[in-house]
Amino acid sequence: MAKYRIAWMPGDGIGVDVMHAARLVLETLELDAEYVPADIGWEFWCNEGNPLPERTIEILKSCTCGLFGAITSKPNDEAEKELRQDLRGKGLSYRSPIVGLRQLFDLYTNLRPCKAYKGNPLNYKDNIDLVVFRENTEGLYSGVEYHPLPDEVRHTLKAFNERMSRFDSVPGEEIALSLRVITKAGARRIVRQAFSYAQKFGYPTVTLVEKPNVLRETSGLMTREARAVSNDYPEIELWETNIDAQMMWLLKNPNDYGVIVTSNMFGDIVSDLAAQLVGGLGFAASGNIGDNFAVFEPTHGSAPKYAGQNKVNPTAMLLATKLMLDWLGEDEKATCLENAIKQVLAEGTVRTYDMSGQSTSMDMAEAVRDRL
Repeated sequence: MAKYRIAWMPGDGIGVDVMHAARLVLETLELDAEYVPADIGWEFWCNEGNPLPERTIEILKSCTCGLFGAITSKPNDEAEKELRQDLRGKGLSYRSPIVGLRQLFDLYTNLRPCKAYKGNPLNYKDNIDLVVFRENTEGLYSGVEYHPLPDEVRHTLKAFNERMSRFDSVPGEEIALSLRVITKAGARRIVRQAFSYAQKFGYPTVTLVEKPNVLRETSGLMTREARAVSNDYPEIELWETNIDAQMMWLLKNPNDYGVIVTSNMFGDIVSDLAAQLVGGLGFAASGNIGDNFAVFEPTHGSAPKYAGQNKVNPTAMLLATKLMLDWLGEDEKATCLENAIKQVLAEGTVRTYDMSGQSTSMDMAEAVRDRL
């Protein structure tokens, strides 16, 4: 019996291509694992009305962790048009399965390392080595949304906040509403993860990125909890910045930052900018991590126009595999994999199209395999 059961979820588009690359590397590393295929993605939305079937959830419950490729996601009106004919008009609503997984398994930490590797022609600046901790289950991605706005919701909001009165003349069908939900417990635990990581790896600062001067209640709560948690780590300085200013400073002085922590949507934004600083989404991996389960993925999308062409850069997927090995406690294998990736990038003879090269996805994977 294998030591690990890993849910194998290629998903959509180029997710299939980059997962082939990951499998080659994992087999070379001889990880003692069983890879359990699990259905997820646009195909299952179109044919079943559910991009995250119940059978997949049951598989995940029986696994150690999951490895995921990429997902296609579209607005509800477009998603409805692509449903199988007999499923249309039945009130089905598309929701991103990766967001569903994060909430279902309480994968509250989204860990996004952004590191510049020598030899990568796309690095904005050398020596960038920062990590974004994004809260993964709350905020504007909580899924508490309304359109049209129900009268009872409107009246309740108006009873507690007179500013809602300025929308009295707007019909409910012309209003869409999303709620930004931040809890003390949610804020506290993501900030603690960031400080614990900084302590473990010797980072002198943790930067909280929010907007409390405007989002007074939600960002205000996040800020207060961050300050409280920071008291338990007196050797680490807490920096506080606003999301808009942070984008400018991160672009200007990326080497000033090591560990960044923020809420869900702001984390989505800041981590994509950080990824571009070190080469783009082809180098951006993430871990969705809870207390007892985790799912690892590249952060790029499904890029349907490249699907099946064996063209895209698999490095983000390989780095996500490295994060999975870290989480499993397979430290030696994780280090070997990262060192092999470093060697391939430093040599510069194998480069995919995004690095102005002609190599395929599997060329890149095979080069990493050879150095393992």
